[in-house]
Amino acid sequence: MQFTSSVLRDQQAIPAEYAFGIPDPEQHVALGANINPPFEWSHLPPRTQSLVLVGHDRDVPTRADDVNQEGREVPADLPRADFYHWILVDLPPEPAQILAGEFCAGVTPGGKSGPGGPRSTRQGINNYREWFSGDSTMAGDYFGYDGPCPPWNDSIVHHYVFTLYALDVARCPVEGQFTGSEVLAAITGHILDQARIIGTYSLNPNVPA
Repeated sequence: MQFTSSVLRDQQAIPAEYAFGIPDPEQHVALGANINPPFEWSHLPPRTQSLVLVGHDRDVPTRADDVNQEGREVPADLPRADFYHWILVDLPPEPAQILAGEFCAGVTPGGKSGPGGPRSTRQGINNYREWFSGDSTMAGDYFGYDGPCPPWNDSIVHHYVFTLYALDVARCPVEGQFTGSEVLAAITGHILDQARIIGTYSLNPNVPA
Protein backbone atom coordinates (compact mmCIF):
# COMPACT_ATOMS: atom_id res chain seq x y z
CA MET A 1 0.00 0.00 0.00
CA GLN A 2 1.45 3.35 -1.03
CA PHE A 3 0.40 6.73 0.34
CA THR A 4 1.98 9.91 -1.00
CA SER A 5 1.48 13.66 -1.28
CA SER A 6 2.79 16.11 -3.85
CA VAL A 7 3.32 18.75 -1.14
CA LEU A 8 4.23 16.77 1.99
CA ARG A 9 7.55 15.00 2.44
CA ASP A 10 8.03 12.61 5.33
CA GLN A 11 9.71 14.29 8.30
CA GLN A 12 9.88 17.65 6.51
CA ALA A 13 8.09 20.96 7.08
CA ILE A 14 4.44 21.37 6.06
CA PRO A 15 4.02 24.38 3.72
CA ALA A 16 2.26 27.32 5.40
CA GLU A 17 -0.76 27.29 3.05
CA TYR A 18 -1.92 24.02 4.67
CA ALA A 19 -1.84 25.48 8.19
CA PHE A 20 -4.56 26.98 10.39
CA GLY A 21 -2.02 29.34 11.93
CA ILE A 22 0.96 31.08 10.34
CA PRO A 23 3.74 33.20 11.90
CA ASP A 24 3.02 36.89 12.41
CA PRO A 25 5.81 39.26 13.49
CA GLU A 26 3.50 41.40 15.63
CA GLN A 27 0.85 39.01 17.01
CA HIS A 28 2.99 35.84 16.90
CA VAL A 29 0.29 34.01 14.92
CA ALA A 30 -2.31 34.86 12.27
CA LEU A 31 -4.94 32.77 10.50
CA GLY A 32 -3.62 30.85 7.51
CA ALA A 33 -5.13 29.63 4.24
CA ASN A 34 -5.99 26.34 5.99
CA ILE A 35 -6.13 24.30 2.77
CA ASN A 36 -6.30 20.53 3.12
CA PRO A 37 -3.21 18.90 1.59
CA PRO A 38 -3.48 16.69 -1.50
CA PHE A 39 -2.90 12.95 -1.18
CA GLU A 40 -2.64 9.99 -3.53
CA TRP A 41 -2.68 6.23 -2.90
CA SER A 42 -2.14 2.99 -4.79
CA HIS A 43 -1.63 -0.76 -4.33
CA LEU A 44 -4.51 -1.12 -1.88
CA PRO A 45 -5.28 -4.60 -0.51
CA PRO A 46 -7.68 -6.49 -2.86
CA ARG A 47 -10.51 -6.61 -0.31
CA THR A 48 -10.47 -2.86 0.41
CA GLN A 49 -14.02 -1.44 0.53
CA SER A 50 -13.35 2.01 2.03
CA LEU A 51 -10.62 4.20 3.43
CA VAL A 52 -10.20 6.23 6.61
CA LEU A 53 -7.82 9.18 6.82
CA VAL A 54 -6.76 10.48 10.22
CA GLY A 55 -4.45 13.45 10.77
CA HIS A 56 -3.17 14.24 14.24
CA ASP A 57 -0.50 16.24 16.05
CA ARG A 58 1.33 13.93 18.46
CA ASP A 59 3.15 16.73 20.34
CA VAL A 60 0.42 18.79 22.03
CA PRO A 61 1.32 20.02 25.55
CA THR A 62 -0.58 18.25 28.30
CA ARG A 63 -0.46 21.36 30.49
CA ALA A 64 -1.50 24.81 29.25
CA ASP A 65 0.21 26.95 31.91
CA ASP A 66 2.89 28.29 29.56
CA VAL A 67 1.08 27.99 26.22
CA ASN A 68 1.15 31.23 24.20
CA GLN A 69 2.29 33.28 27.20
CA GLU A 70 4.61 36.24 26.71
CA GLY A 71 8.04 35.80 28.26
CA ARG A 72 7.53 32.06 28.77
CA GLU A 73 8.23 28.90 26.81
CA VAL A 74 6.56 25.50 26.73
CA PRO A 75 9.25 23.16 28.08
CA ALA A 76 10.55 20.37 25.86
CA ASP A 77 10.25 17.75 28.59
CA LEU A 78 6.53 18.35 29.15
CA PRO A 79 4.49 15.18 28.50
CA ARG A 80 2.67 15.36 25.15
CA ALA A 81 -0.71 14.17 23.85
CA ASP A 82 -2.60 13.75 20.57
CA PHE A 83 -4.64 16.52 18.93
CA TYR A 84 -6.82 15.41 16.01
CA HIS A 85 -6.88 17.72 12.98
CA TRP A 86 -8.79 15.56 10.46
CA ILE A 87 -11.00 12.49 10.76
CA LEU A 88 -12.33 11.39 7.38
CA VAL A 89 -14.27 8.11 6.96
CA ASP A 90 -16.16 6.27 4.20
CA LEU A 91 -13.67 7.52 1.61
CA PRO A 92 -14.05 5.51 -1.64
CA PRO A 93 -10.87 3.86 -2.94
CA GLU A 94 -11.47 5.52 -6.32
CA PRO A 95 -10.58 8.11 -7.47
CA ALA A 96 -7.26 7.37 -5.77
CA GLN A 97 -6.58 10.92 -4.65
CA ILE A 98 -7.68 13.90 -2.58
CA LEU A 99 -7.19 17.28 -4.19
CA ALA A 100 -5.70 20.28 -2.40
CA GLY A 101 -8.56 22.35 -0.97
CA GLU A 102 -11.18 19.75 -1.89
CA PHE A 103 -12.30 19.32 1.72
CA CYS A 104 -11.22 22.61 3.24
CA ALA A 105 -10.09 26.05 2.07
CA GLY A 106 -9.98 28.71 4.76
CA VAL A 107 -10.74 29.05 8.45
CA THR A 108 -14.41 28.92 9.43
CA PRO A 109 -15.08 30.54 12.84
CA GLY A 110 -17.21 28.11 14.82
CA GLY A 111 -16.16 25.25 12.55
CA LYS A 112 -17.37 23.77 9.29
CA SER A 113 -20.60 21.82 9.18
CA GLY A 114 -20.75 18.04 9.30
CA PRO A 115 -20.51 15.15 9.51
CA GLY A 116 -21.44 14.86 5.80
CA GLY A 117 -18.57 15.68 3.46
CA PRO A 118 -17.64 15.55 -0.25
CA ARG A 119 -17.91 12.22 -2.12
CA SER A 120 -20.43 10.83 0.39
CA THR A 121 -17.77 10.82 3.09
CA ARG A 122 -18.31 11.64 6.74
CA GLN A 123 -16.00 13.78 8.84
CA GLY A 124 -15.39 13.72 12.56
CA ILE A 125 -15.03 16.60 15.00
CA ASN A 126 -11.44 17.69 15.45
CA ASN A 127 -9.93 18.99 18.69
CA TYR A 128 -10.33 22.67 17.82
CA ARG A 129 -13.74 22.22 19.45
CA GLU A 130 -11.99 21.90 22.80
CA TRP A 131 -9.31 24.47 22.00
CA PHE A 132 -11.87 27.21 21.24
CA SER A 133 -14.50 26.18 23.80
CA GLY A 134 -13.95 29.33 25.86
CA ASP A 135 -13.77 31.74 22.91
CA SER A 136 -17.16 33.31 22.12
CA THR A 137 -16.15 34.21 18.55
CA MET A 138 -14.59 30.86 17.63
CA ALA A 139 -16.40 28.24 19.75
CA GLY A 140 -18.26 25.43 17.95
CA ASP A 141 -18.04 21.94 16.50
CA TYR A 142 -15.08 21.79 14.12
CA PHE A 143 -15.83 19.10 11.56
CA GLY A 144 -13.30 18.05 8.94
CA TYR A 145 -9.83 19.41 8.30
CA ASP A 146 -8.26 22.25 10.22
CA GLY A 147 -4.50 22.44 9.89
CA PRO A 148 -1.53 23.00 12.21
CA CYS A 149 -1.44 25.81 14.76
CA PRO A 150 0.97 24.76 17.52
CA PRO A 151 1.76 27.09 20.43
CA TRP A 152 3.92 29.95 19.16
CA ASN A 153 6.22 29.59 22.15
CA ASP A 154 6.70 25.81 22.11
CA SER A 155 10.31 24.74 22.43
CA ILE A 156 9.89 21.70 20.17
CA VAL A 157 8.73 21.19 16.61
CA HIS A 158 5.36 19.45 16.24
CA HIS A 159 4.87 16.28 14.20
CA TYR A 160 1.67 15.85 12.19
CA VAL A 161 0.85 12.26 11.35
CA PHE A 162 -1.46 11.57 8.39
CA THR A 163 -2.48 7.91 8.37
CA LEU A 164 -4.51 6.20 5.65
CA TYR A 165 -6.31 3.00 6.64
CA ALA A 166 -7.69 0.46 4.15
CA LEU A 167 -10.81 -1.20 5.60
CA ASP A 168 -12.73 -4.37 4.80
CA VAL A 169 -16.07 -2.57 5.34
CA ALA A 170 -17.80 -0.01 3.13
CA ARG A 171 -19.02 2.10 6.05
CA CYS A 172 -16.99 2.95 9.12
CA PRO A 173 -18.87 1.63 12.19
CA VAL A 174 -19.48 5.00 13.86
CA GLU A 175 -22.68 7.04 13.89
CA GLY A 176 -23.71 10.64 14.52
CA GLN A 177 -20.93 12.92 15.67
CA PHE A 178 -17.63 11.16 16.28
CA THR A 179 -14.05 11.87 17.28
CA GLY A 180 -10.67 10.56 16.21
CA SER A 181 -10.29 8.20 19.15
CA GLU A 182 -13.79 6.81 18.54
CA VAL A 183 -12.94 6.07 14.90
CA LEU A 184 -9.68 4.36 15.80
CA ALA A 185 -11.52 2.17 18.29
CA ALA A 186 -14.28 1.38 15.78
CA ILE A 187 -11.96 0.27 12.95
CA THR A 188 -10.02 -2.16 15.10
CA GLY A 189 -10.37 -5.55 13.44
CA HIS A 190 -11.28 -4.03 10.05
CA ILE A 191 -7.85 -2.70 9.00
CA LEU A 192 -6.34 -4.49 6.01
CA ASP A 193 -3.33 -2.21 5.73
CA GLN A 194 -2.19 1.30 6.61
CA ALA A 195 0.40 3.87 5.59
CA ARG A 196 1.41 7.26 6.91
CA ILE A 197 3.18 10.52 6.18
CA ILE A 198 4.62 12.65 8.99
CA GLY A 199 5.04 16.39 8.44
CA THR A 200 6.53 18.95 10.82
CA TYR A 201 5.46 22.48 11.73
CA SER A 202 6.42 25.22 14.19
CA LEU A 203 5.32 28.80 14.85
CA ASN A 204 8.31 29.50 17.06
CA PRO A 205 10.95 31.40 15.02
CA ASN A 206 13.62 29.91 17.25
CA VAL A 207 12.57 26.34 16.47
CA PRO A 208 13.13 25.33 12.85
CA ALA A 209 10.38 23.13 11.44
